[in-house]
Amino acid sequence: MNSPPRHTGGGLRYVLMALLLAIVGLSLWTWLTLSWAYSEGTRAGILQKFSHRGWLCKTQEGDLVLAQFPVAGVTPQIWQFSVRDEAVSAQLERAVGARLQIHYTEHPGVPSTCFADTRYFVDRVTVMDENPMGTGAPAPGTGAPGNGASGSGMPSAAGSSTGASAPATSPAVPPAAAPPKP
Repeated sequence: MNSPPRHTGGGLRYVLMALLLAIVGLSLWTWLTLSWAYSEGTRAGILQKFSHRGWLCKTQEGDLVLAQFPVAGVTPQIWQFSVRDEAVSAQLERAVGARLQIHYTEHPGVPSTCFADTRYFVDRVTVMDENPMGTGAPAPGTGAPGNGASGSGMPSAAGSSTGASAPATSPAVPPAAAPPKP
């Protein structure tokens, strides 16, 4: 008697089909999360850091300080973002330390950090102020004009006529220079 032919490899076909569907599904999900933005918006602050990082997949990441004016003793809020466009990346590299306005899109659910470390992708940058601390602005407490420290040409808190002891503070806007004496 002849026995019916045996089907071999039927299980392998199902495994390969499932693997192919998983790869296609993951590819479609990656494409969807990278091309469709969940939200978009604009943030402003001072660009603190911009770097290229990663072991295998080099991504471009930055930190924006979301403070109008940095204040001593107060921890600033840092917003982390990613950049995928080379032109925007070059613009950000030149603007470290400047006050910026950044337009971003949010892409949650990207399945790999090979595309970015964050979910916020910056696509447009406007430099608002190249030197947000003012030209040659001294660091607080260095004895430079305007902060009330000794040797500044301005009375210090200890030498004031009221005798009150007040902490020396640096104004948000540097004072105008005094006119020269004749």
